Amino acid sequence: MSDLFSAVKNKKTRRLVVVNAVDEHSLQAVHQAISLDIVSGILTGNRDEIIRLCREINIDPEIFTIIHAEDEQEAALKAVKLVKEGRADIIMKGLINTDKYMRALLNKEYGLLPPKGVLSHVTVIENPNYHKLLIVSDVAVIPYPSLEQKIVMVNYLIDTARSLGIEHPKVALIAASEQVLLNLVSCTDAAAIAAMNREGSFLGAVVAGPMGLDVAVDKESAEIKRIDSPVAGDADCLLFPNIDAGNVFYKTNTKLCNSGQAAIVVGAKVPAVLSSRGDSMQIKLNSIALASILCN
Repeated sequence: MSDLFSAVKNKKTRRLVVVNAVDEHSLQAVHQAISLDIVSGILTGNRDEIIRLCREINIDPEIFTIIHAEDEQEAALKAVKLVKEGRADIIMKGLINTDKYMRALLNKEYGLLPPKGVLSHVTVIENPNYHKLLIVSDVAVIPYPSLEQKIVMVNYLIDTARSLGIEHPKVALIAASEQVLLNLVSCTDAAAIAAMNREGSFLGAVVAGPMGLDVAVDKESAEIKRIDSPVAGDADCLLFPNIDAGNVFYKTNTKLCNSGQAAIVVGAKVPAVLSSRGDSMQIKLNSIALASILCN
């Protein structure tokens, strides 16, 4: 995760708005991001509650701009309005249900989603058992992406990798088998996208699949299976075929592998931090840094 903070040093300070910022971890993460000069902080939510929480955790509430809201729905709408008006560069989920947060991002009145846009979740994972960062999608937003959505998601992964300094990203299209099994959509979609790669649709990147997870991240497995691809054993990015596979991978990393992580939603007019309400301060801080890197 230190790579994120190295990359963000050269970026200008961004304006972050937190939706319903009445939870300690969000306040601590934004406070730390402000101290690192990554962002300035705008908080929506109950003003008295925010000030009370700040004092409990020894944070000066004067470092924030606080915009009072009576409930989480009002807090969400006030936050997206700030983005729409060009007064915030990043939006972040505080203590609010994910569905309500996503509905606010999709609110047609404020138009944060471009015409025919696709919102997708991108996670950067530092697994101690892998030799570099992994950039993965989608573990939280799109349940069963169509082929067209997967193509958009591949481009999001490539863009994120390049923002982190990876000039020629290697993307593995994850499936249960390297064979093109006609009864598995994961395999047929991966084969179609890999064909697009061979035709030059992803300039400067290598996109390969279908590919088992073992082959994507382990060179020995690739050699045993005789998979000859620059992606095999050295993937920068993993595209999962559905949210079931992606979410299990994400939670296995966080709960059993002691992995570091950062997570955002891409595809809106600004990056949107979407971490779990139970995520640590450090995960939220990592996510703020990632969002700042991806700001236009």
